[in-house]
Amino acid sequence: MSDDREKFAVLRAGTRFWAVAAIHGEAERLMRLHDLLAPRLVDGDRLVYLGNLIGHGTRIAETMDELLRFRIGFLARPRVFAADVAYLRGNQEEMWDKLLQLQFAPSPPEVLGWMLRQGLEGTLAAYGSSTAEAMGVARQGAVAISRWTGQLRARMQAHGGHARLLSGLKRAAYSEAGGLLFVNAGIDPARPLTAQSDSFWWGGGSFGRIASPYAGFTRVVRGFDPSHGGAAEGEFTATIDAGCGFGGPLAAACFDEQGALLDWIEA
Repeated sequence: MSDDREKFAVLRAGTRFWAVAAIHGEAERLMRLHDLLAPRLVDGDRLVYLGNLIGHGTRIAETMDELLRFRIGFLARPRVFAADVAYLRGNQEEMWDKLLQLQFAPSPPEVLGWMLRQGLEGTLAAYGSSTAEAMGVARQGAVAISRWTGQLRARMQAHGGHARLLSGLKRAAYSEAGGLLFVNAGIDPARPLTAQSDSFWWGGGSFGRIASPYAGFTRVVRGFDPSHGGAAEGEFTATIDAGCGFGGPLAAACFDEQGALLDWIEA
């Protein structure tokens, strides 16, 4: 277990740990989930969003605004600190970060096309561009692409708090006592936590191979299943993805420090 807080969020020992599954820009579902979650919160609760905040949906900007709004209320509760709420990077956020550096890609049109097929079109539209514009710019060379990505950054920064939230995402989160590990899509159980690299958002296929406590954690919880297999509980794992962004509801699950599932809500 790493203590590198630049990469990992460390959630203080608490009463319970709430985890929110992949949102995929479904702002209305997130608002309804927050309405259900707020009255359930008790003293000592911690909160973590498991990545894929953006992508696929059509209300990306509103989703980001709602995340920021709820964070203010969560932190206003007694004895709550900024470190008690965490946001993870998912494959959608990873692609968005790479898109903002598209000018450095070896084949920008090919890379961009792949990203758009993976669901990034909605995020592109949220910050003032389109598939047609993006593909046109991608064929014009590094100077034109750099100018365009600079415009995207400026538009994102014009939405108060969006750029700061996305730039501060963590690769994973774990409880300070070491019972729970939270990830986006998966981990490679053969590698230590500090060597996972992009396995956190592209390693979903390895998740089902976890047959013992990984790195001493009682349970590993993920918020997105790339194979869309639905929510599931294993002896040492839990998938809380109920299909939000793909026609299903948005889910949040509450765990105790030992990994027991205490509560479940959907919106």
